[in-house]
Amino acid sequence: MPDTPQRTDGPAGWLDRAEARDGGAARGEGAAWDRGAAWGRVASEDGAAAWGGGFQERHDRCPEAAARRHPSAAAGIGHPRTPGPRDPAPTTPELWPAACDFIRAHHAEERLGDPAPRLAEAYAEIAETGTYRHTERELTFGARVAWRNANRCIGRLYWNSLHVRDRRHLTAAEDIAAACADHLRGASQDGRIRPLITVFAPDAPDRPGPRIWNEQLIRYAGYAQRDGRVVGDPRNEGLTALARRLGWRGGDGTPFDVLPLIVQGTDDKPRCFDLPPDAVLEVPIEHEDHDWWGGLSLRWHAVPALSTMCLEIGGICYQAAPFNGWYMGTEIGARNLADTDRYDLLPRIAERLGLDTTSDRSLWKDRALVELNRAVLYSFDRAGVTVTDHHTESRRFLTHLDREERKGRTVGADWSWIVPPISGSATPVFHRTYDTTERTPAYVQHPEALARASGDFLI
Repeated sequence: MPDTPQRTDGPAGWLDRAEARDGGAARGEGAAWDRGAAWGRVASEDGAAAWGGGFQERHDRCPEAAARRHPSAAAGIGHPRTPGPRDPAPTTPELWPAACDFIRAHHAEERLGDPAPRLAEAYAEIAETGTYRHTERELTFGARVAWRNANRCIGRLYWNSLHVRDRRHLTAAEDIAAACADHLRGASQDGRIRPLITVFAPDAPDRPGPRIWNEQLIRYAGYAQRDGRVVGDPRNEGLTALARRLGWRGGDGTPFDVLPLIVQGTDDKPRCFDLPPDAVLEVPIEHEDHDWWGGLSLRWHAVPALSTMCLEIGGICYQAAPFNGWYMGTEIGARNLADTDRYDLLPRIAERLGLDTTSDRSLWKDRALVELNRAVLYSFDRAGVTVTDHHTESRRFLTHLDREERKGRTVGADWSWIVPPISGSATPVFHRTYDTTERTPAYVQHPEALARASGDFLI
């Protein structure tokens, strides 16, 4: 394996493969790359407007996930409906079947004996308060199994190695932001990336839990220009505008300015927090064979920590639960830096390689894409930062399938996400089909969270 240092565990291949948002492709090639000046700096506009509201109220409870997946709901017991904008958190009849299923599954899989006492305890708590609190052991089991159940993740072989940090006692925005910075420090370990999740307070009947608006804890700004260009990452154009409305004055105007965290505590007010420099590990992207590559001034962050996915365990919704594995090189080289609605680097690289770009039949895109992915792997290895490649991870995934099937568990998978974005047919995961059933516990992407991450709640 090409990792430096060598690693034998951990996730990859899922954390940075989000679908393109509407309108991204409409910008066409060159949206993120200015073919001239956009790679330079932009003047920092004054974005210190005072907070004045204008955001949709936060009552976006988990949608009908329980009804879609757990058997009790399918049988008509406590079938939840889609919540309205001011609905309370799930009531006892909706919560109990999911809690019951989870507790029984936990006791059965970990051989904890008769679940009846724990079921009685949870039932009494739900009857009294409208919710129940997971034990630390339940929280750890639920978070790990949610990763095991992630149909879009190719890197689930070592799901049981996920380290779980319980921070459910934190509800204030500033405390959550500080814990997120600690998460990044703990996950990066000077390049030896480890899989980690930090779980904050869940939604409750009397109040919503906290929210992290950023799609990932580390994201690069996208500065919109008057001529329609975007300096930086166009995917984060809306979030960048939102941060400025909340008072962020902007970075240096480079294509890789780290965005602040936008965190909403239980006080219902989103606020900006700059990430400390020591929490953001970045890798300069260079090429083993081309000295000119360094002049492109490319880099990428080392820890892909998703922060808008809801962790659903036994009917409890942890809307703020950032988690990470480490990168598979194609997530950076074939998507983030290459997609036409992201950094769109292929034309620039092809030009420097001297390729014929007048016709797609020359396969200039393919050749530039391979070199970009080589550069990512080489750079991470040279920096001593954990990364994996799509061939290694594909073989690992088939090992995961074999292990789970020997234990009598069916592995769900989404073929369109499991197959790598380059050289798909050269990997073993390409040549088979998969069960697409979704199971709980689960990491779930809600539309409301995507809207926050794209700045759609900004007026």
